[in-house]
Amino acid sequence: MIVFFRTLILFSLVVLVMRLMGKRQIGELQPFELVVAIMISELAAVPMADTEIPLLDGIIPILTLLLAQVTLAYLSLKSDRARAVICGRPSILIEKGTIIESELRRLRINLNDLLEQLRVKNFTNIADVDYAILETNGQMSIIPKGTSRPVITKDLGINAPDPGLPLTLVLDGTVITHNLKFFNLTAEKLLNKLKDQGVTSLQELFFASIDNTGSISWQRKEGVP
Repeated sequence: MIVFFRTLILFSLVVLVMRLMGKRQIGELQPFELVVAIMISELAAVPMADTEIPLLDGIIPILTLLLAQVTLAYLSLKSDRARAVICGRPSILIEKGTIIESELRRLRINLNDLLEQLRVKNFTNIADVDYAILETNGQMSIIPKGTSRPVITKDLGINAPDPGLPLTLVLDGTVITHNLKFFNLTAEKLLNKLKDQGVTSLQELFFASIDNTGSISWQRKEGVP
């Protein structure tokens, strides 16, 4: 039981600490944030497995790392010089369609790795790329040449309405009442709008959402005729 409760305490602490560090996926972490995350997991695992180690010996280092991470994040937010030291700067790998060989060598990236990253971004031909930038979190940003970028409505002279942020109205049969109010809707009005499409009850819907244009997207639950 001691191990059980120690594990719960440390697990709760680690979850809280990671939440305080911010909402980022592993692939989006800065190097120092990844180091902190790894160290926190290691520090939490030791007192979980060894009951002879005082719980505080695990809690205090974890809180210390949290303080260090928050301090570094604050410094990188307020100072461009500190941000360059802590996080580094983006690196241009392709400039005006030309591969920067010296930058590839400095970052120890071979040409196959570069081509792979371009293919992941749906660029199979380097000739279509104007700039390729390796961001500080390790992700690659691609800026295509004007002749290779997708056509948008502005290019066609179409003034498309802004759909805004779609809001969920029904989630697994449950009506999200406070979202309905944004569009001056009630459950009854929503059902009336969907009756023409064969919906007889909102509880039969798995999902429904609405955008600023008033367009409603919906899907029935599996097994509901």
